[in-house]
Amino acid sequence: MSIDFKGRVAIVTGAGGGLGRQHALALAARGAKVVVNDLGGSVSGTGGDGGAAQAVADQIRKAGGEAIASTASVTDFGAVQAMVQQAVDAWGRVDILVNNAGILRDKTFAKMDVEDFRGVMEVHVMGAVHCTKAVWALMIAQKYGRIVMTTSSSGLYGNFGQSNYGAAKMALAGLMQTLSLEGTKHDIRVNCLAPTAATRMTEGLMPDEVLRALRPEAVVPAMLVMASQDAPNRTILCAGAGSFEAAHVTLTRGLHLGLAPDTPERLAERLAEVCDRQGESVPHSGSAQGAQEVALAMTAAGAGG
Repeated sequence: MSIDFKGRVAIVTGAGGGLGRQHALALAARGAKVVVNDLGGSVSGTGGDGGAAQAVADQIRKAGGEAIASTASVTDFGAVQAMVQQAVDAWGRVDILVNNAGILRDKTFAKMDVEDFRGVMEVHVMGAVHCTKAVWALMIAQKYGRIVMTTSSSGLYGNFGQSNYGAAKMALAGLMQTLSLEGTKHDIRVNCLAPTAATRMTEGLMPDEVLRALRPEAVVPAMLVMASQDAPNRTILCAGAGSFEAAHVTLTRGLHLGLAPDTPERLAERLAEVCDRQGESVPHSGSAQGAQEVALAMTAAGAGG
């Protein structure tokens, strides 16, 4: 089965270079019309140069595809709305959104300025919110949408010196969890991509041979699957060096300890049992997690009665 995007319209943010550029080129190569969005700023988010997005759009057109360059900042909701309207005016719809734009301002939390934390959250989290909100009603109306959030192992598992980036990336996983539920009846499928790739953001952090293995192109297949007609829904795919894994937020079976004066002490004593991962599950929703706790309580009440 070939993954084909003929007739589909895609928006890729942060597509002027690195991973976003590869996403845009791959979608276009398989037939998608692409809005190449990039403010053209530095890795830390300063400055701006529209040349990066234009160069990628030109490359797509030179190869026979259709593309529009956009320099809208994802932090500016009005500009994002105008970008989406530009796509609709040109091609009549938006089928795919790849939220890839991001910045880095790494420091240990002790040394990090609050504004550096806020700035990273604004681009990654609110940038994705702005872009997703701008296409959401359109996708509901056309009864079709594929949205890819770019999360990270730094958010899923932590990474020294990246408290701002990690918090932002885990927030995107949380956003995906709820939007995937809300979009289901409209065939809007929302997933997360956790890439490991050599880009401007990883230069100098790894040996050359590792960086060669982690070329951005090796991540793209996961994005193409999540952007396709037969995409999964509510999936976190990790991808790097041609390897692919799925990450899950799991729930252990747990214990019912009730509420008594010594419950904190008993919980401390039996914490290893609470954390035992044997038989863990992936709840369908937050309410399902709560239902498990109520079920444990009811079972314990019945046994006690």
